Amino acid sequence: MEFAAKPAKPISNISEVVSNFARVCRLRSIGVLSSENPSQSANDGIDLLLAEDSCDATEEAEFDIQKVHPQPVEVPMKSKECSKLDVLTLFDAISVLKLAYVQLQEAHVPYDTVKIKAADELVVSQLEALCKIKHARKEKQFEKPNPTAARSALLLAEIQVQERLLKKLKSHIKPKEAEVNGLQRELWDLNSRNDKLAEELRQREKSNARFSNFFAIQNTSKAVSEAIHDFAKPLIALMKVSGWDLDRASKAIEDSIVYSKRSHKKYAFEAYITRRMFYGITPKSYNVDDIMRFDDPVDALTENPNSDFAKFCRTKYLLVVHPKMEASFFGNLDHRKFVSSGRHPRTLFYQAFAKMARWVWVLQGTVASIGSKVEIFKVKRGSEFSDVFMECVEQHMEDVIGFDEDQLRFRVEFMVMPGIRIGETLVKSRVYLSKVRSSIGTC
Repeated sequence: MEFAAKPAKPISNISEVVSNFARVCRLRSIGVLSSENPSQSANDGIDLLLAEDSCDATEEAEFDIQKVHPQPVEVPMKSKECSKLDVLTLFDAISVLKLAYVQLQEAHVPYDTVKIKAADELVVSQLEALCKIKHARKEKQFEKPNPTAARSALLLAEIQVQERLLKKLKSHIKPKEAEVNGLQRELWDLNSRNDKLAEELRQREKSNARFSNFFAIQNTSKAVSEAIHDFAKPLIALMKVSGWDLDRASKAIEDSIVYSKRSHKKYAFEAYITRRMFYGITPKSYNVDDIMRFDDPVDALTENPNSDFAKFCRTKYLLVVHPKMEASFFGNLDHRKFVSSGRHPRTLFYQAFAKMARWVWVLQGTVASIGSKVEIFKVKRGSEFSDVFMECVEQHMEDVIGFDEDQLRFRVEFMVMPGIRIGETLVKSRVYLSKVRSSIGTC
C-alpha cells in the first residue's frame, strides 16, 4: 500500500509540468510559423504537443486567428532565412523536451527520486529555453526592417574578416621576404658556380679536342710509316730477285752515307718512297670514311675508279715505281698500263701500294680537317739532332754508337718520315742519324 501511495504526488507534479509545458507551447510562435508556410509535419508535431493539455477558449481563438490568413504573407528573403533558423532551433528544443519528458516517465517505474529530480530539472530548463525563443521571436516581429543597415552590417563584418586576413598575410610577408632573399643569394651563387664550371668545361673540351686531334694525327702518321715500311719490303725483295745492286741503289738515293749496319740501307728506300708520296702534297678536307670502310682499298678503287683517291693512286704509283724498275720486276709494264688507263690491277704488289697510298690520303684529309694551324714539316740533311722535333728510326741509340757520347754530337743523315706541327704540339719526324766527333759535347 505504501508503493501505491507514493506515486500520487509525482503524478500531481507531472500534471503540473505538462500544464506548464502546454501553456508555453500555446505561444504565438505557431502563428509565426504559419506565415513562414512550414511543412505539414512540423505543424502536426506542434499540434500533438498542444493536444496533451486542455486549452481555454480565448487562447484557442487567439491561436486560430494567427494561424489562418486569407492571403500568403510576403516575407523578405533575409527574414525567411532567419525564420528557418528559428524553426530549427525550436525543433531542437522540443526534441530535447520530449526526451526529458520520457525520462521523467521512466523514472517513476520503478520509482527513483534522483532520476525524477534530474528529469524534472531538465524539463524545466527546456521550457525556459522555449520561453526565450518565444520572446526573441516577438522582438524580431516588432523590429522595423532596415535593409541598408543590414547590408552595412554585413559589409562591415566582411571588412573585419578581410582586415584580419590582411593582417595575418602581412605577418607572413617578412619571413617570406627573408626566404626569397636567401634563395636569391643561393641562386646567384649557383649561377656563378655554373659559369665557372661551364668555362672549365669549355677549356676541357678545347683541350680534349687538341689531344684528340693530336692522337688522331699521331696514330695516322704512325700508320703511314708502317705502310711505307710494308711496301718497301716487297719492293726490296723484287729488286733482289731481279738482280739489282742494292748498294748502288741506296747510294743513288742517299750518297755518302755510312750505315752502322748493312740492314739499315732499307731506311734509304723508305725515305725514297716517302719523298715521292709526300711530293706536292697539300692538305685537303674530305671525308675519309668513304675509303676506310673498305678492308681492301682496291675495292674502293674498283667501285669508284674516277674518285679523287683513284686519281691520287694513279699519280703516286707512276711517280714511285719507275718503268725500268717495273719492267725488271715483272718483265712487262702491265701494271703501268692498267693504272694509266684508269684501272687498278688486283695483284699483291699493287695491293701493298694501295694500302700505303690510302694511309697517306687519310693523313692528308685528317690534317686539313683540323685547321690552318696544322702543318707538315721536313728535316734537312746535316741538321743537328733535337729530341724535341725528331726521333731516331732506331729505337736504341747504341746501334749507331762508335765513340764516347761525351765527345760526339748527332747529325741527321736523311729524313725517313716528315713531322707534323699541331698548334704547340708536335708529331716528331723520323730520321736516320750518324755521330760526329765534337769538342763541345753532346747537344
